[in-house]
Amino acid sequence: MNTNFNYVDYLWDDKKAEALGSDQIALFLYRSNILGADLRITNFGGGNTSCKTIERDPLTNKQVEVMWVKGSGGDIGTLTRGGIAGLYTEKLRDLKKVYRGIKNEDEMVALFNHCIYDLDSKAPSIDTPLHGLLPFKHIDHLHPDSLIAVAAAADGEKITKEIWGSTMGWVPWQKPGFDLGLQLEECLAKNPEIRGIVLGSHGLFTWGDTSYECYMNSLEVIEMASDYITKKIKANGSVFSEQKISSSPKGQRLSQAALLLPILRGLCSSNNQMIGHFSDSDVVLEYINSNDLERLAPMGTSCPDHFLRTKIAPLILELSPDENLENSDGVREKLAPSFEAYKKDYEAYYNDHKHHNSPAIRDSSPVIILFPGVGMFSFAKNKQTARVASEFYINAINVMRGAEAISSYISLPRQEAFDIEYWLLEEAKLQRMPKEKPLSRKVALVTGSGGGIGRAIADKLIAEGANVVFTDISDDFLKEATAAYNTDTAIACNCDVTNKESIVNALSKACLQFGGVDIIVHSAGLAISKPIEETTLADWNLLQNVLVKGQFLLAQSFATIFRKQKLGGNIVNIASKNGLVAGPNNLGYGTAKAAQLHMSRLLAAEFAPDNVRVNTVNPDGVIVGSKIWKGKWAEGRAKAYGITVEELPAYYAKRNLLNKMITPKDIANSVFAFLAILDKSTGNIINVDGGVANAFVR
Repeated sequence: MNTNFNYVDYLWDDKKAEALGSDQIALFLYRSNILGADLRITNFGGGNTSCKTIERDPLTNKQVEVMWVKGSGGDIGTLTRGGIAGLYTEKLRDLKKVYRGIKNEDEMVALFNHCIYDLDSKAPSIDTPLHGLLPFKHIDHLHPDSLIAVAAAADGEKITKEIWGSTMGWVPWQKPGFDLGLQLEECLAKNPEIRGIVLGSHGLFTWGDTSYECYMNSLEVIEMASDYITKKIKANGSVFSEQKISSSPKGQRLSQAALLLPILRGLCSSNNQMIGHFSDSDVVLEYINSNDLERLAPMGTSCPDHFLRTKIAPLILELSPDENLENSDGVREKLAPSFEAYKKDYEAYYNDHKHHNSPAIRDSSPVIILFPGVGMFSFAKNKQTARVASEFYINAINVMRGAEAISSYISLPRQEAFDIEYWLLEEAKLQRMPKEKPLSRKVALVTGSGGGIGRAIADKLIAEGANVVFTDISDDFLKEATAAYNTDTAIACNCDVTNKESIVNALSKACLQFGGVDIIVHSAGLAISKPIEETTLADWNLLQNVLVKGQFLLAQSFATIFRKQKLGGNIVNIASKNGLVAGPNNLGYGTAKAAQLHMSRLLAAEFAPDNVRVNTVNPDGVIVGSKIWKGKWAEGRAKAYGITVEELPAYYAKRNLLNKMITPKDIANSVFAFLAILDKSTGNIINVDGGVANAFVR
């Protein structure tokens, strides 16, 4: 069997498959995962797969056929045993006896639960009957770009015949559900020799007697469509070959995107705060720079999986690639009318197509924003959703290119699109999603987060839903600190807080990765404990630069971001009990910490009109897990108190009123309290020291 493909990846590993033996469910999951690993075959969350096996009925002890299918909301690329539903096939097919027609189709979803065989099943998806009403042991329902290009072409049925002859069926567009399953069943009955079915404006169904046969059938069908489209493009020239505008150089594109993202984020966050994503791939640039953009973009996407994540159409920015984006107020003023127009158009779309029982209108802001010459921006509730929206729109671009190459592209009628977007079943799925965490939709930059207190703070913010940019001067520390996180959650950036350019670079990377910044936590620090006679000017300058100058530069640079976004924000500075208490051998460190405290109060007063809160956490005695205690600071403090270094933890615990040892996690919890609980506090200080009377603020 030929396993050489030009347009899809052949990922089947015989050794891995053999290790699974005759376990058909395991083989079905393996097939699903390798199909989902190739984004040309299906995107994240797109499509579904199934298999049918013979099992013992626990109620009758008889052998029955059970269908195992991807459950609602899953992703075939990461599908596991816990993400599938197991249903009695015969019971599912018996639902035909009670089906009351397409107007009552939604009621069938509740009946799927009466067909459950495996009590640990994931909730069955709307596509369940599409698999159950077909007789094949293994079935793939996929959304390859090349197949949707055929399905979204004006004469898609004719082109289907040209590519596959009589070996592929065609079913015109119909919303997924029980009735579409009946359409597939009828198509097969009329064409029993077909190897698959193309669903108009939607995607592909293929099958096989074994998991491998099904896998190969899917790859071969996709390959044939891809080859057909490629030959048409070569014969007729690239669809987007006539460029209206040229792309800016790569460096300039990234610089422009970083400057613009906070402005766009603010404009997109009028109802709900959003996280951003940027793409300037060749596919994107060819499309947004072409003469075809203004014609194709307003038509909207075709496949339901696409527009559910991207909205029906994007917003195109009327900006020059060389636009001066430093003047953020001027840029915002220039863009605001187009955002308002987009929202009004979306509201009109909703009002023109809603039904008496439609869910309330959702956020009317654009999800996909196109900047000719620069790239594509996407905004959603979290980074993964924003990134996936971008990937799906790239799929839509590929579909448009393919459909235009072989015929002409057609999108779904607006009413059909609305009925999918505001489907009551889709709304129910949204309502079942877990409640968002307290810091969801927030982006934080934490200095000194390669270890110690800073790392504990960064980890806490991520656990509470934030996206975090870890910064430190040690690449090794950063690598270790971020090893457990993917880039949808956190990124690392080497940053010297004494250097303005380094800080601006870190903030730019934060904007480019997540769309902006909401939270700055200044935790970078060091400690030097010496008598005044031994304190050098270099010691003094180092403490002032890292602790005080660094705090100033961070606040100054952050101001340009939060004033672009107009979403408010937070600064939490990690100072010290030593900023309040006069102790021996501590002149340089204590003075710097005192400066941090008062600067925080001054910043709180200055930034309050921007709804930016500035607060301070004062730790004391954080010995276990803190980086500053690994050097001469511990020796200096021990000497000052006339004890050994080994005695320090117990000494610090005994000297506070609660006799408690303070850890980095305690500091992280206090930072979280300022960010998510004490939301009307600014200019305040929380001492995390177990109670040191001399450090009482009042």
